Amino acid sequence: MSSTVSVKPELITWAIERSGLPLEELKYPEKIEKWKRGEEQPTLSQLKEFAKRTMTPLGYMFLSAPPEEKLPIPDFRTIGDTPIGRPSPNLIETIQTMQRRQAWMLDELIEQGQSELPFIGSLNRAVKIETAAERIRKKLALPEDWASRHSTWEDALIALRDAAEDMGILVAISGVVGLNNYRHLDPQEFRGFVLCDAYAPLIFVNGADAKSAQMFTMAHELAHLWLGYDALFNLINMQPYDDEREIYCNQLAAEFLIPGKIFTASWPEVRDDENPYQTLARRFKVSPLVVARRALDLEMISKTKFFIFYNQYQAEWQQQKLHKKKSGGNFYTTQNVRLGHRFAYAVVCATREGRLSYRDAYQLTDLRGDTFDEYAKRLIERMRNG
Repeated sequence: MSSTVSVKPELITWAIERSGLPLEELKYPEKIEKWKRGEEQPTLSQLKEFAKRTMTPLGYMFLSAPPEEKLPIPDFRTIGDTPIGRPSPNLIETIQTMQRRQAWMLDELIEQGQSELPFIGSLNRAVKIETAAERIRKKLALPEDWASRHSTWEDALIALRDAAEDMGILVAISGVVGLNNYRHLDPQEFRGFVLCDAYAPLIFVNGADAKSAQMFTMAHELAHLWLGYDALFNLINMQPYDDEREIYCNQLAAEFLIPGKIFTASWPEVRDDENPYQTLARRFKVSPLVVARRALDLEMISKTKFFIFYNQYQAEWQQQKLHKKKSGGNFYTTQNVRLGHRFAYAVVCATREGRLSYRDAYQLTDLRGDTFDEYAKRLIERMRNG
């Protein structure tokens, strides 16, 4: 019989609550109930399985009391007017992974003689929204109507991502933790976050969100970089966190994607359509909710009309989400999006030049062995072919 290990009952309870999983989804539910009451203790093997399923670092289970986990970046998320409480393990692990990648990239760029990026923190809230949006578009080499030049939301998002990476910004878009397709990121918990740095700024976009919604997240996080501060972001009811910087970033993102003068000129053409928001959403490659919010901000519609549409759209979106079938796609192409070309290429080059060990490269990319080699070969071919 295997010997047991001593674990405090409150740590068992904390791990379960932290995971957000019902007890029935965990192995040994009857035993776990006894662990919670302190009537029994788990074996080491059982504890390892419990920690894995609850997404808890095993070492935490041997602490004297549950740790207080704090997000390492400012949290500007709310549900209604209330700040969101405990972050999920998926969110915490994703931020930590991106921080490790950014730290490595920072050292790499400094070692290679990279200069600081002058646009990071170059704006302040005294700059008019229209002027600020134009500065960002100009730096990214995007015309005012850039989004409407693309046929799909996905093409427009790729263009914006590529323009940001060309400027030295690391961009990662993923809907799961690492390569674990069973650990989905929840768009209701967060839409994205930004890690500001003068050498290796990083934007993470929750890829589980709709492509049209990801566009607004990208624009919002770009605004953060130009203002020069980290943040974790969501957008419930299309309402920003009650913070002057967040409100400015929201307004700047909206102006960047849908210039006010173009929207004002376009609105009379579509306002009598059955769904004017969808019509303009296809043009600007954003979510219809962003269009509706823009119409509200520019006083084209009332607040009552906005929330009628908002509630209707959310209900329809939830139904579509339930019936939507996901396609696997090409594994290696997906990694380009999850890792970002700029970061991945730097890791591959450093590895092939002997400046980074394969073990460290595997840890940075979550790719290992032959999979890493095949990905590296495809990425280099892609980069060389433009």
